[in-house]
Amino acid sequence: MRELNYFLGLQINQFQHGTFLSQSKYYCELLKKFDMENCKEAATPIAIGCYLDIDEKGANVDQTKYRGIIGSLFYLTASRPYIMFNLCLCARYHANPTESHYMASKRILKYLKGTIDVGLWYPSEVSLNLIGYSDSDFAG
Repeated sequence: MRELNYFLGLQINQFQHGTFLSQSKYYCELLKKFDMENCKEAATPIAIGCYLDIDEKGANVDQTKYRGIIGSLFYLTASRPYIMFNLCLCARYHANPTESHYMASKRILKYLKGTIDVGLWYPSEVSLNLIGYSDSDFAG
């Protein structure tokens, strides 16, 4: 067996000092799929002061395309967990998306274009222990 390089859309680069996970190939395919290869890059995944609401007066957009963007972006949270908040803001309106919601989802794609080479680094010198905390009493 050879060294693992690509698995379920994750690019895995193993080095002597650690392992680097990214999805840059998937990002490029995603930008191509939604015709955004030549778009400008954004510094943040959502505009400062952006407030998404139902926007009943806005022009409706194609639900299929909007849901495609949202679903594709959810897959990216495997290596980019910090886009989850912005993505969930957009996903709230998948039933009836308007132009403002579509622009917010495209802003996330523009941000990803500027950060294609970013990923997760797992150093080999550090022991990785997963610890979870919960503050719930299950309704009781």
